[in-house]
Amino acid sequence: MRQLAVYRNGILAGILTEENRQNYLFQYDDNYLLSSDSQPISLTLPKSKQVYVSEILFPFFYNMLSEGVNRKLQSMLLKIDENDHFGLLAKTSEYDTIGAVTLKPLN
Repeated sequence: MRQLAVYRNGILAGILTEENRQNYLFQYDDNYLLSSDSQPISLTLPKSKQVYVSEILFPFFYNMLSEGVNRKLQSMLLKIDENDHFGLLAKTSEYDTIGAVTLKPLN
């Protein structure tokens, strides 16, 4: 099992979990849910206490990954299987992302 902390504008929004390559979970942090100022990280993942479950990496997170030649280069340089979407996400979405969402290894 692998997990990433999901931040929106530097504030912990929730936890993304890969139980295996066919089972992914996303759950909002309780403090994030209680904040009236916080926004959902995606229209497809509205703020809710429910645990979101998917058989594939949620499209919102998958779309944060590079494509084509850039993905091949990242995979080669990082020594990560090109099909390990969660692994690539963990190594490439900590700092330089488009938009307000970043993901960091869970301590």
